[in-house]
Amino acid sequence: MKSVVSRISLLLAALQLTGTLGAAPVQGRTINPQSDSRRTHSLTQGQILQAQTEIPVVPTHLFALDRDNLSVAVPLIEQTWEKDFEGYFGANFSNDSMTVQKIGDTLSQIATQTGKKPALIYMVPRPQQLELILITPDGEPIHKRVVAANRDELLRQAQEMTRFLINPVFRDTNQYRAPAQQLYQWMIAPLEADLQAQKIDTLIFCVGGGLRTLPLAALHDGKQFLVEKYSFSRIPAFKLINKVYTDLRKSPVLAMGASEFKDQNPLPAVPIELSTITTSLGQGKSFLNQEFTLTNLQSQQASQPYQIIHLATHAAFQPGEPKNSYIQFWDKKLTLDQMGQFPWNKTPLELLVLSACETAIGDKQAELGFAGLAVQARAKSAIASLWQVSDAGTLGLMTQLYQELKTAPIKAEALRQAQIAMLKGQVRWEGGQLHTPTETVPLPSELVMMGHEDFSSPYYWAAFTMVGSPW
Repeated sequence: MKSVVSRISLLLAALQLTGTLGAAPVQGRTINPQSDSRRTHSLTQGQILQAQTEIPVVPTHLFALDRDNLSVAVPLIEQTWEKDFEGYFGANFSNDSMTVQKIGDTLSQIATQTGKKPALIYMVPRPQQLELILITPDGEPIHKRVVAANRDELLRQAQEMTRFLINPVFRDTNQYRAPAQQLYQWMIAPLEADLQAQKIDTLIFCVGGGLRTLPLAALHDGKQFLVEKYSFSRIPAFKLINKVYTDLRKSPVLAMGASEFKDQNPLPAVPIELSTITTSLGQGKSFLNQEFTLTNLQSQQASQPYQIIHLATHAAFQPGEPKNSYIQFWDKKLTLDQMGQFPWNKTPLELLVLSACETAIGDKQAELGFAGLAVQARAKSAIASLWQVSDAGTLGLMTQLYQELKTAPIKAEALRQAQIAMLKGQVRWEGGQLHTPTETVPLPSELVMMGHEDFSSPYYWAAFTMVGSPW
C-alpha cells in the first residue's frame, strides 16, 4: 500500500510541476493535482521521471475525459481520430480546430435551415468502459460513462450482432436481437432522456475503432429499431465533414453501373435499377456496361456537373492499404487511394451512392476505408452497404430511396424512410414484380425465377449506411 501511495504522490507532483496532460491517473479515477503542494516542490526531477515511467500513460483525450473536461477532450478526440484517417489515406485532410462551441453553433444553424434537429455523439471504446459525449444545438455537452461496456465485451456484442445479420443461416431468425438490444442499452439508452428532452431527431455518430462498421440501423430498444426513431449518419470527425446545407430535392442524378463482369458475379437487376432511378427523379442520365467507364464518368461530369452520382457495381473495402479497396468499373477498378485524385466534380459532390459494396467488417483498415469514403471521394455524403445485399433487395431499397429524396429535407431522412418502408413490408417482391408504396416495377427474368423475397429482415436494409454529412 505504501508503494502505491508513493507512486500516486509522485504522479501528482509530476502533474503539478509540468502542467501537462501527458501523465494519467489510475484508470477510471480522477486525481486532484492541487493536493499537498509543499511536498510537491521537494521532489527531484529523477523522482518525477520515475513516476511517469511507473504509472501507465494514457492519450491526452482520455485523460481529459477522466477529468470530465469536455472542452479539452472534444478537440483532442477530433485530432486523434483525424490522424487515424490521415495515416491510413496518407493525406493531410484539415488544419482546422474544432471546439464544442463551433459544433453546437453548426448544429443550431442546420436545425434552422432544415427543420431537423441534429446532435453529435462521440463513442470512445476503452478497456474498462465506453465513453459517450453528446453535443446538441442547445445547452452544455453531456458526458456518460458506461462501465459495463468494456471494450472486449462491447466489440464481442458488435461482432455477434453483425454475424447473425449477415449469415444466411440466421437470416430469418431474431438471433441478432439480443446483442442489438444490449448494444442499444449501452450506446443509446444512457443519452435517450436528453435526446427526447431536446427533441433531437437526427444523430451524427463519431465512433472509435471496432464500431465504425457496426450496422447501427438494427440497434433495438426492445420495441423499435434505432432507424424507426432517428435518422443518422456516421462520420470520421466533425471537422472533416461539409457543414453547408444544400437542398437536393430537385437535383438530377448521374446513374452508372454494370450487370456483367469478367471475374465477379453478375448483377441482373442493375439495368432496371438505373432506369428506375432516373425515371423516378424525372431528370438525369444513365449508362450501362460498356458505357460505364471512368472516362465517360469524367466526361459527363465535365459537361454537366451532377450533385448526385449513383454507381451500381461491385465495390469492396478490404484489409490492408487503400489500394486494396476499389470500385469496379466496366474497364478497370478505381482504387480507394486513386479516388482522392479523381475529378468527381468541379463543385462539391453532394451524394455518392454505391449500391453493391462489401466490407471486411472487423478489420481496422477496412473500417477506416469505409468510414472515410466520403472524405476521400470529396463528397459531402455517401451511401454504401456494409455487406452485399441480394440484387432484388438492393433494387427495392434504391428504388424507394430516390422516391424519398424528392421530398425529404435531408439525405439521412430519405434513407431512413426507405429503410422503414422495407422493414414494414411496404417494399416487397412478389408476382414477378417489385412493389413499393408509389410504383410497381417489373423484374428481370433472372430474378422472377427466384420467387418471393421478404425484405423486412434487417439483412436487407440495415447494411445501407450514410457516411459523412446527414444533410
